[in-house]
Amino acid sequence: MSDPFDFTGKVVIVTGASRGLGRAIAIGFAERGADIVVSSRKAEACGDVVKEIEALGRRAVAITCHVGDWNGLDKLIDQTIEQFGRLDTLVNNAGIAPTAPSSLEISEELFDKTVAVNTKGPFRLSALAEPHLRKTSGSIINVTSIGSVRPSPEYPIYAAAKGAMNILTRAQAMEFGPGVRVNAIMAGPFWTDITKNWRDSYEADAPSALKRMGRAEEIVTTALYLASSGSSYVTGTIVRIDGGVVL
Repeated sequence: MSDPFDFTGKVVIVTGASRGLGRAIAIGFAERGADIVVSSRKAEACGDVVKEIEALGRRAVAITCHVGDWNGLDKLIDQTIEQFGRLDTLVNNAGIAPTAPSSLEISEELFDKTVAVNTKGPFRLSALAEPHLRKTSGSIINVTSIGSVRPSPEYPIYAAAKGAMNILTRAQAMEFGPGVRVNAIMAGPFWTDITKNWRDSYEADAPSALKRMGRAEEIVTTALYLASSGSSYVTGTIVRIDGGVVL
């Protein structure tokens, strides 16, 4: 029986792959044999991750992309196909979580930017990727947030945008099936550079069963599972990876 977690010959796009969860996911797929498209807004940071992946003996390319730019998303898919000739998995990981003192103080610009990066961009990117994923019986993995079901007044738009992605995960699973599977990882707090300003205080009294933040590598096996043939009957599913956060 073949190993469902052998991704040799597969091509995976990971957005927001220059750091944090995206970087961990990209390297995790490469360690299992996949070739990787490393994408974020910062070319130099993407290049650093490409070097890490190439050191593992896998092919990787850096393709800069601002996920919030609807008209610039075609380039990411087109260049992936030009470079590798196929696409097997799209990981919509890029996101932003700006905070604001109150709803009244959230500007229209910040509102629109938050929705563009966290909802509109992944929605459009999935639509562009779907015809190519259909050829390989591929899958889409959306990285959403526990904030979508446990919102805070500090980031209402982020929570709403990620909640919308939970809904779009189910909707696009129905639209794209049976040829393409669409699932989501609903991530809780993870120990990354993004959370460095508050991770120590969180872990001092974490509201979760495991009483700590996750480590970036702890999200990888779930992403591998959702992209693998081992989850061939799983679609439209939201998987919580949050250490048992109390809702």
